[in-house]
This record gives sequence, structure tokens and C-alpha cells, in this order.
Amino acid sequence: MVVEDDDDIRSLIEFTLTTQGFEVRTAATGADGVEAVREFDPALVTLDLGLPGMDGIEVCRRLREVTDAYVVMVTARDEEIDRLIGLETGADDYLSKPFSVRELKARVNALFRRPRHLGAQQVAPAVPDHEVLEHGPLRVDVDGRRAFHGADELSLTRTEFDLLTELMRTPARVWTRDALLRSVWGTEWVNDTHLVEVHVGNLRRKIDRGGPRLIRTVRGVGYRMETLDA
Repeated sequence: MVVEDDDDIRSLIEFTLTTQGFEVRTAATGADGVEAVREFDPALVTLDLGLPGMDGIEVCRRLREVTDAYVVMVTARDEEIDRLIGLETGADDYLSKPFSVRELKARVNALFRRPRHLGAQQVAPAVPDHEVLEHGPLRVDVDGRRAFHGADELSLTRTEFDLLTELMRTPARVWTRDALLRSVWGTEWVNDTHLVEVHVGNLRRKIDRGGPRLIRTVRGVGYRMETLDA
């Protein structure tokens, strides 16, 4: 799904994704984009930040209420704060205009190297070595791609789920930001550590629930799961 008000850029993204094997639908306004996503449930949305009327930030907030699709924010703005706000509202990545077709393809391909989240109504396939991770009140069904805090299922984006899974697989390990970038996002994001910082912040808000912090910041290094009392 391409949500972009600039005709030339919309056509470029549509053509690029079509050559990658996607069936692409487009919208020129935020409202039309939200409606199309509700109707067609795409796996990927490229979303212009500077849409007229309902801007990309508000569109992203609304999309996260109805879809777990990968969202790539496309922005002509240079300000870092705009990119951070986009990530905080649920975008998985961003592209700054002007961008190359090669960069767009690389970012999309990296996202789809990660498995798509299974919705609440879908059933994960049965596998002999079904992997379940537990840490304090958290439980992650890796194969079913579902996460829980106690008995409550958490509503995580795909990126948040993958990030939590990596941290919980090795709870005593201190992950550097660069190591998390390579493991969760792929090599295309090396040196873009803001992605890690923003998504860790988003994840903390969902898993801490007003209780003790479950992901510890190791100053000057990175992150690890908090040590819990027995």
C-alpha cells in the first residue's frame, strides 16, 4: 500500500514494489489510505509524512489500531525529531526524500526477511520444537508470534516483537545497539541507532505497565533484560 500525495513519487514507489512482486494499491490522502488498509489488509505500507489534511503521524496512529503491517515512513523533512516521532507512533522504518530505488528495495527486503506477525484470529502451525520464552511476567510464544504480560496479550508491532524476542532469548546478555540493529533490522541499518532507542522506548511502555522496568539500559553499551528477584 502506497500512501503518497506526490504523483511522481507515488508512481515510482508503486512501480518499484510491483517489480518486486507486490500487488500494490495507492492512495493520495491519509483518509483514503486508512480506509484502503482497513479494506485490503496489506503486508506493507509506505506512508508520506507530509500528507495534506491528516498527516502521516496521525495516519500511522490510526493504522496501528487496525493493522500490524510493516510501515515505512517517507519524509522530505530533515529534522531528526520528525523521524523520531514517526517511529514512536509505530513506523518500522523511514526513508528520507530524495531516496534511490535501490535503497527502497533494500529496506523493504530487509523487513520481509522477518516473519509476519500472526493476528489474533490466526493459528500458528504446530511444530515439534515450539519455542516459548519466559522472563518474570513476560511470556513470548515465538512460533505463534504472540506475547503476554501475565494473562494479558500484548499488542506489539512486528519490530517490537522481534526486539523483545532477541532480548529474552539471552536475558543475561548485554546487547549493543549495533548488535541489535544487525540482528533485528539487518545490516542496512548499521550506525542508525536511533531506531533501537525509539523502539526500546515504545516496547518499555507496553511491557512495564507501571511496574518495575524489565529492560535495563547498560550505560555506554546497550540493553539487557533486567535481573529479577527469585
